[in-house]
Amino acid sequence: MVRLRLDLGYDGTDFSGWARQPGRRTVQGEIEQALGRILRLGEPPALTVAGRTDAGVHARHQVAHVDVAVGCLSELDRNRRRPATEAGPATQAGPVAEAGLVAEAGLGAEEGPALGDGADPANPAGPANAGDVGDAVDDAVPAAAGGPAAATAVEELPLDVDERLATLVRRLAGILATDVRVHRVSVASEGFDARFSALSRRYAYRVSDAPGGSDPLRRREVVWHNRPLDLDAMNAAAERLVGEHDFAAFCKKREGATTIRELQRLRWVREDDGLLVATVVADAFCHSMVRALVGALLAVGDGRRLVAWPGQVLAGAVRDSGVHVAPAHGLCLEEVRYPPAEELAARAAATRRVRTL
Repeated sequence: MVRLRLDLGYDGTDFSGWARQPGRRTVQGEIEQALGRILRLGEPPALTVAGRTDAGVHARHQVAHVDVAVGCLSELDRNRRRPATEAGPATQAGPVAEAGLVAEAGLGAEEGPALGDGADPANPAGPANAGDVGDAVDDAVPAAAGGPAAATAVEELPLDVDERLATLVRRLAGILATDVRVHRVSVASEGFDARFSALSRRYAYRVSDAPGGSDPLRRREVVWHNRPLDLDAMNAAAERLVGEHDFAAFCKKREGATTIRELQRLRWVREDDGLLVATVVADAFCHSMVRALVGALLAVGDGRRLVAWPGQVLAGAVRDSGVHVAPAHGLCLEEVRYPPAEELAARAAATRRVRTL
């Protein structure tokens, strides 16, 4: 088996969130189905994600991992042919290529080559059968000058590790709809877990309080608030929420799950175009936490609540009916941070421990 890291992004507008759900279009479901088709698996492989996002929430840089059998990656060699002369094939044999993939499993995601995305220009509409999508057959090698015309042997030759993963990115682009893109696939470092190895997640929430409404071209990512917002008041209230706390008042409680989190940053800025952007960073988030925090701060910003109110709600440690969850489409996962490769396993072990204050 080999663990692959996927770096991806998506417009969450038309998805019912990240997590796979029967009868609903989800990001996880779309990518798993695509991987299953390309690698010709009987069952789609299961993805583990850094942070599940709700319906309508976007991600500029999400991270996931998937464990697959090394052998199934040979499907990426299909339709990849090169001419072979009497001197023998130009590349290594299949088992050797697979051994190289296993040996490379110790590489960190940042150490691997940058892999591009985008649909195959020869077939921009996407393949009819994803498993058969491949690169063009090279032209036959001409006969030696002055010699008789001779037939050139053409045989299937395996790709090396980097070529296989680059091919996987291209084929995913040919299958997936344009509102979800896998930008890069790399062999994960030993001990890497997309969810538990993460040090922090950074979200951005975008709001416009322009009297005439927000830019219609950004309507999928910017929420319009129909009252003027006081930036200083919102930041004063946000300061009372930073640190390690029980955020039960701002989370949807899940059975057996802790609501203790370390909120590392929560701050608003008003950009040159007047847009208000909140940067929210934590080691992890519980369900609906970011949108609930934003909703509480918007109530302070437009004068409906006092600056001290969000801190008082936090201290209560129970869900407050006065906290209204902000709309999903203003929220975007911007970044997931991980420690150096040698600290990944230890970080994952520490994260799995149940936290207490």
